[in-house]
Amino acid sequence: MKTSSNKRSVIVGIFVLLGLAILVLTIFTLGSQRKTFSNAITIKSFFGNVNGLQKGNNIWFSGVKVGTIKRVYIIGNGQVEVDMNILEDSKQYISKDAKAKISTDGLIGNKIIEIYGGTNQTGEIEPGDVLDTEVLLSTDDMMSTLSKNNDDFLAITNDFKVITSRLVDGKGTIGKLLTDESMIDQINSVTVTLQNAAKNLQSLSASVSTYASKLNDKGTLANDLVSDTVIFNRLRSTIGQLQEVANSSKSAINNLEQAGNTLNEGLADKNSPIGMLLKDEAAAGNIKVTLQNLQAASKKLDEGLEAAQHNFLLRGFFKKKAKEEMRVVLDTVVAK
Repeated sequence: MKTSSNKRSVIVGIFVLLGLAILVLTIFTLGSQRKTFSNAITIKSFFGNVNGLQKGNNIWFSGVKVGTIKRVYIIGNGQVEVDMNILEDSKQYISKDAKAKISTDGLIGNKIIEIYGGTNQTGEIEPGDVLDTEVLLSTDDMMSTLSKNNDDFLAITNDFKVITSRLVDGKGTIGKLLTDESMIDQINSVTVTLQNAAKNLQSLSASVSTYASKLNDKGTLANDLVSDTVIFNRLRSTIGQLQEVANSSKSAINNLEQAGNTLNEGLADKNSPIGMLLKDEAAAGNIKVTLQNLQAASKKLDEGLEAAQHNFLLRGFFKKKAKEEMRVVLDTVVAK
């Protein structure tokens, strides 16, 4: 009986030792996973919403676990302070200007802190440093945004349905283009016209280019007009002279116009000499009689002079005058 009791005590002792060994092993295993017994420094960040972040959650940097959450508590004004334990051997990779944001471990996993960014110029973190944070949308915010996007997409879909129905019915400019063949023919005609205009423009450009090239051919009129300053100055002088002639002609035309007006006024006035000659028959008759009398007197004067030449008193004078005139004529012929 006594032997049985001792055997039972040994068995119980063995199970107790095994349980203690398993407990110690479990403690060390969990401690090694959470880096409980590793040296660490404490830094902090401040968030407006931690989205369920808890003490003991992991901290990641570049996909590597570098620490755990030490404490999460509210400090007032809607701010939450998160104290983080960072492993001593990992702090050299995290800069003072790095940022922290709340993320998830997988698609629907636990909340974690993700540290990212930073430059080497600011140096590595030290105990008590505060990392800047990046505000991320929560799940509710994302769902609200997705819901609004769905509403907008539904509105766009409805508008697109209206547009396509109008196109099918041939409404609007684009609908007519798709359904009205006459408009398509008109567009084709306009296109052909534009093509012809483009060809004409190309031909005109070629002609202008040819003409421009001829300007460089020395000896041509175009080149002389462009490059010879003497010809250009002569043309300018000629144009100036033509302008003066035009001005003089204009003045002469004005004078002639004034003379014509004066003549017309004189012709219209019976008291003027010209008007009297044209319109006063009595004055015209008197002038006619006067001219006839002058013609008769001239004839009688010629007869008197002819008779005087044959008079013996004046015969010598007229013969001498005739000889003198003959001599002058002969001298002129000899000189030629």
